[in-house]
Amino acid sequence: METYRNLSGASGVVAYDIGEDFVAVRFESGDVYWYTYASTGVQHVDTMKILARRGRGLSTYISSHPDVRDGYARKEPDE
Repeated sequence: METYRNLSGASGVVAYDIGEDFVAVRFESGDVYWYTYASTGVQHVDTMKILARRGRGLSTYISSHPDVRDGYARKEPDE
């Protein structure tokens, strides 16, 4: 996973991974949430890819959109 730059200094996101049709996001808790085109929608996932690469706004975007926040494809708990 790529380290999230966290330019705001206040994000709960620590890392991410981008694939052709998904974004996986690791939060401070260690849990990884997978957002896919099928589960969340192409537009949301493509926006999340941009925000992840920028290092700003990803956590806010996820929490501000209920269909994203609750639409993840799977969750992998911290081990």
